[in-house]
Amino acid sequence: MLELKGITKDYPSGDSVVHALKGISVTFRDKEFVSILGQSGCGKTTLLNIVGGLDQYTKGDLVINGRSTKSYLDRDWDTYRNHSVGFVFQSYNLIPHQTVLANVEMALLLSGTPKAERRRRAEEALRRVGLGEQLKKRPNQLSGGQMQRVAIARALVNDPEIILADEPTGALDTDTSVEVMEILKELSRDRLVIMVTHNPQLAEEYSDRIVRIKDGLITSDSDPVDPMRERLTQEQIQAHAVADARKGKRSMSFRSALSLSFTNLMTKKGRTFLTAFAGSIGIIGIALILSLSDGAQNYITETEESTMGSYPLTINATSMDMASMMTSMMGSSDEISSANTSGAIESKDLVTDMVSGVANGATENDMEAIKAWLETNPGDIQSLVTDIEYGYDTPLNVYASDTSDGAVQVNPATVLDSLGIAMGDTQTEMLTSMSGGGGTAYDVWTALLPNRDTWERDYDVVAGRMPEAWNEVVIYVDRNDRISDYTLYALGLMDQSELRGMMADVIAGERVEASETTTYTYDDLMSLTFKLLPESAKYAEQADGTWADMSEDDAYMREAVDAAAEVRVVGIVRPSEDNASGSNWGAVLYTPELMEHLIDEVDASPAVQAQEADPTTDIFTGLTFPDDVSLNLSMEEIEAMIAQMSGDQGAQLQSYVDGLREDGMSDEDIAAAFSEQMAVQTDNATYEGNLEILGKADLDDPASINIYPINFEAKEQIDALIDEYNEQIRSAGEGTEIQYTDIVGMLMSSVTDIVNALTYILIAFVAISLVVSSIMIGIITYISVLERTKEIGILRAIGASKRDVSRIFTAETFIIGLVSGALGVGITVALDIPVNMIIYQVAGVENLAAVPLGPGIALVVISVVLSLAAGLAPSRMAAKKDPVTALRTE
Repeated sequence: MLELKGITKDYPSGDSVVHALKGISVTFRDKEFVSILGQSGCGKTTLLNIVGGLDQYTKGDLVINGRSTKSYLDRDWDTYRNHSVGFVFQSYNLIPHQTVLANVEMALLLSGTPKAERRRRAEEALRRVGLGEQLKKRPNQLSGGQMQRVAIARALVNDPEIILADEPTGALDTDTSVEVMEILKELSRDRLVIMVTHNPQLAEEYSDRIVRIKDGLITSDSDPVDPMRERLTQEQIQAHAVADARKGKRSMSFRSALSLSFTNLMTKKGRTFLTAFAGSIGIIGIALILSLSDGAQNYITETEESTMGSYPLTINATSMDMASMMTSMMGSSDEISSANTSGAIESKDLVTDMVSGVANGATENDMEAIKAWLETNPGDIQSLVTDIEYGYDTPLNVYASDTSDGAVQVNPATVLDSLGIAMGDTQTEMLTSMSGGGGTAYDVWTALLPNRDTWERDYDVVAGRMPEAWNEVVIYVDRNDRISDYTLYALGLMDQSELRGMMADVIAGERVEASETTTYTYDDLMSLTFKLLPESAKYAEQADGTWADMSEDDAYMREAVDAAAEVRVVGIVRPSEDNASGSNWGAVLYTPELMEHLIDEVDASPAVQAQEADPTTDIFTGLTFPDDVSLNLSMEEIEAMIAQMSGDQGAQLQSYVDGLREDGMSDEDIAAAFSEQMAVQTDNATYEGNLEILGKADLDDPASINIYPINFEAKEQIDALIDEYNEQIRSAGEGTEIQYTDIVGMLMSSVTDIVNALTYILIAFVAISLVVSSIMIGIITYISVLERTKEIGILRAIGASKRDVSRIFTAETFIIGLVSGALGVGITVALDIPVNMIIYQVAGVENLAAVPLGPGIALVVISVVLSLAAGLAPSRMAAKKDPVTALRTE
């Protein structure tokens, strides 16, 4: 039962108030067809809206099934409209972008009815009004009568207790009006139907009761309710309360809101696409930047990892602080800022500062302690490296096995010595640096890493196999199976005397033609053998007991080389695809065991054993090692030293002195010159110095340590371990800190910082377009709210809450944001193809630009979030719209 008690409704109109209803009191039965008649503006529709919960009364009370609505909240009114009331409007008020079936389902959608049940009940309601065959049509494909029947089906589908019809036949012809009235009459048999109409004939014919209104007051009621006879009992009120509680207060799910918004957007495909595309421009810009930045970072990482083999962390016995030297060369900031006020040209200490910087920057590493520390596996360092390589100062002297033309030195190579005959020091050093060597000779013999697993990673075997014994080596060629003529000259496969002829031609101004390409079979190279000659084997004991360098004695060197251990070639390898540091010169690769064997041979050599047997005597001079070399020897002291010498060495020195006297030099001048020369010659005349000359090395005290991290992250962990070691040294106050060289780290960290800085700057600029896009989406959503104002009123009339309305427009911005993000990332992926082609043509780097998966997803999420943020204000505005006003909007 529906009861209105003194209902008053006032509308503010400027400075005055319009009294639409002036104390209406009326009661409606649960089952009857009531027609409300009256002139336009008398308050009929206002009364209907108040009964339907679309509008709120100013005073009075609306009692529904014995329950006052004075305490109703918005959600209570929403539930009431959705479950208890069905509206039939004069202008049908169907949602144009929804099908007939979807329009009828809408009320059930808001109540949370399952899809299958929703469809069944909607189809049943449409069949009941005679539209069972029109389910898939849109409202604009129906006649007026059909649309009104759809509206009735929508009102009926939730099985409401009350049907409110506002001029349901006002826009219909006579025949159609009769059909609609028949349907409403039938519905009134089991529910309350209240119809507002101007047509008294229809009201008289179909209504059970007619209520007339004039100027906001009821003037007549054909069948009023007797409150004493038809009052609800307490049990009936309680039963209605239980039934209302069972109806619940459900709301539209976000999925349903998405479906509704998607359908609406599909009716405006062009505008939707343009909006999404405009919103994607900022995403495209950022995605392109990220794809290039990520590609550059990956390229840097790959370069770092691939160059770890060429540029490991290096610890040398003597370490040079390059930063200190560079600072000294460039001058301090104080020097740069200080002004010259003397009025004259002043000298600037550049060389002095550089020398001072070098002296201050040079530090000695305790290599024995460092090696011992590494072998304890601190911080599980072995899991962070592919290998740790120890280098020693023992010279690797390799000779050709064939000594028929004399002892031909293969390593250290003498190619540059041959070229240096006709080349200045600058050119020689340039060629040396280009070849990757150091000093005056480029060593074509290179050690393999101790970890044999790296061999398979870094090299592809072309012929033969990898070394297994200490005296086995492999020839290293480039990826095209070529080997440089430099290496061929060094290995003795090409005659170095040809170089002298070439240089003579160059000096004479003649043009040197490139020689014909020489080819070698695998068998040619694998048949090569070499001789490994310890440095100490170049020294022979003399008759007077001293030891002399015999490297210039051809006969001796032939015999020594013939007696040396043989090294043979067992394979040919080329750099693997993963080996980015492969040499283009070619080389001979040997195992670390070869160097260990060489050190053992040096230890067992007669010269080394002779020196170790008498640590106080210099085996090269037969003299006792001096504690301190005087730089001011007298002639008497010089002659005494010569007298102590025996054999050829003493005779040669005495002859030298006599010759100087014959040339007219005084004894004082001879003593001064001799003292200076002796100071130079005896500078290294120590026990340790002699052992170093002989090539002796201690396996526990390497000259260098190369640490090869598995990747850049591992390198950073190793850096941290070294820092921790140095901190322990500082805390203990004894020992020396580790000074090491990290070329890759210095170069790549700078490059990475530059790439990151550029990325952040570019993203900051492009992000402005995202803000602009968000504002645009907010404006588009606002326009959509204005366009769908009537739809908002329809939804509120069938029970949609303010939150439901807000959710619909939030879903719309969500879809636009999602499409914008996906479109932006997709377009970027497509643009990466020509970008990569351009980069490949310019820089030779393949597939650099690629949108990373994580950031790509993040950009889509950012696009959605920004769109949702942009749509917040329009969505709230839509939710706050008055449903009555919204229904009147066209």
